Amino acid sequence: MAFFRKKQPEKEPEILSVFPQDIYEAGVLELQDVIAPAALEINSNFIKLGEKVARTLFIFAYPRYLAVNWFSPIINLDKVFDVSIFIHPLDTGAALRQLQKKVAEVQSQIHLREEKGLVRDPMLDTAHQDLEALRDKLQQAQEKLFSFGLYLTIYADSPEELNKTETEIRSILESKLVYAKPALFQQAPGLESVLPLGTDKLEVNTKLNSSPISSLFPFISFDLTSNKGILYGINRHNSSLVLFDRFSLENYNSVVFGKAGGGKSYAVKLEILRSLMLDTDVIVIDPEREYEYLAETVDGRYFNISLTSHHHINPFDLPPPREDESPADVLRSNIINLVGLLRIMFGGLTPEEDAILDRAITETYASRDITPESDFSKINPPILSDLELVLANMEGGESLAQRLRKYTQGTWAGFINQPTNVDINKKLVVFSVRDMEDELRPIAIYLIIHHVWNTVRASLKKRLLIVDEAWWLMKTEDGASFLFGIAKRARKYYLALSTITQDVGDFLNSPYGKSIITNSSLQLLLKQAPATIDLVKETFNLTDEEKFLLLESDVGEGIFFAGLKHIAIKILASYTEDQIITSDPSQLLAIKKAKEEYQKANL
Repeated sequence: MAFFRKKQPEKEPEILSVFPQDIYEAGVLELQDVIAPAALEINSNFIKLGEKVARTLFIFAYPRYLAVNWFSPIINLDKVFDVSIFIHPLDTGAALRQLQKKVAEVQSQIHLREEKGLVRDPMLDTAHQDLEALRDKLQQAQEKLFSFGLYLTIYADSPEELNKTETEIRSILESKLVYAKPALFQQAPGLESVLPLGTDKLEVNTKLNSSPISSLFPFISFDLTSNKGILYGINRHNSSLVLFDRFSLENYNSVVFGKAGGGKSYAVKLEILRSLMLDTDVIVIDPEREYEYLAETVDGRYFNISLTSHHHINPFDLPPPREDESPADVLRSNIINLVGLLRIMFGGLTPEEDAILDRAITETYASRDITPESDFSKINPPILSDLELVLANMEGGESLAQRLRKYTQGTWAGFINQPTNVDINKKLVVFSVRDMEDELRPIAIYLIIHHVWNTVRASLKKRLLIVDEAWWLMKTEDGASFLFGIAKRARKYYLALSTITQDVGDFLNSPYGKSIITNSSLQLLLKQAPATIDLVKETFNLTDEEKFLLLESDVGEGIFFAGLKHIAIKILASYTEDQIITSDPSQLLAIKKAKEEYQKANL
């Protein structure tokens, strides 16, 4: 490497520079020439590397007892620094001989104080006990002795920033009775010691046994890593893995907020793929037909719910009651949910109309011999036309029957007035409402979730229900109330509810929006729009730094909350996963083209 050292006047720093002409004259460009900074300025307490300044600190004193994770506050600092640890094994026999001499010295001091009649010195007694305990453990091979060195090199843009960072680090360490100093007039050896060269040039070591050294490992940080679960992404702060099991929390629900194109659906589809490997059934409400290819790839089922679709769901279906439920409770719950659905369909009800509908639905079930004493596994449930007929012959129900007619005989009769013919007995089931008219979309989503909820209540199984673009349902009070009710009761049925939305305002301005968030142990905030960031900041109690992080995040980056902890996350997928879950139009076109070419080649 072509370096030359220029000696400055006395008391001036040394300058180490690399000049292009030296490389040219040598005729060789090595790796060192490429990675070396343009200039290296060595001062007494810092080094200037190009535009950056660096300072190396060494730890020289430790307390009697080191708690586990004592170093994690340093690791989790939002600063740029390198850490180097040197552990040199010591000969146990030599260490025991030295400890024997030390024990003799301490015992001698204790005896001298006793002969002089001095008060007992607790420090000497503690030292004697510690030395004897260490000797016993070394003799029994329960511990080993090491020469231990811990160095940190911190980086900044200016010496002032460097001083501020050093003060912060030393304050954190001193609060734990761990003391550090800068390597004065040894910054060059200090930097070499921290670089990944494996050479301890500082040699500022302390003799420690296995237990206190092990308290430094592994680096524990706010990475939400658990022993089981799925990989959600990478911790943007320290590049650790975010592994988590949502079913290990007090409730299994989650919310995902982000602007259009922020990576919401991408992150959720990645979670679906990885959850399927852990024997979790997944059901998706898909508003934009984004999950169709995923369903086909994993041999799932895909249902298109629209006015012209041949897939139908009957809102009058009744699930068989579980062992801890009575048929009367199941029937009553279904009637209440049906009234909520009809309230959305009619655009609201008066108290009188609410009471009439409640009685009419009960009589509609009775017309098919369905009562609280019936066996729901053998019934033939009514359809919407049966309710219309009952209302038409009921006092005060004529106007309701007239309003219901457009869903039974009119333009909208195609999708709701039919017996159920969808089977969700698959690991992944997707319901698409993309082709549903906007006015009917909240009704369709309510109907699908109602059907899924009945299925969930019928059999206990680990399931994940994903409601994409949940703001459609949150636009109506009854829809929001129904979704909130599921969020509260889902845990009882081993169900995890994930609500995803890009229209944060509509979601949070609903009286049930914040309640759904508080009933969700997992929250993922991706890139936010400036118009809604203040509302998000207030709702999630974000700092100004976190607010700007969300504004400036790239696709698939944001903040991940799990319980009381939260970290900055980046969603990453493998190549195969990316090909399955991508929503990028350019990628989808390329995949489609490749598929067509493959099919032509095999004809």
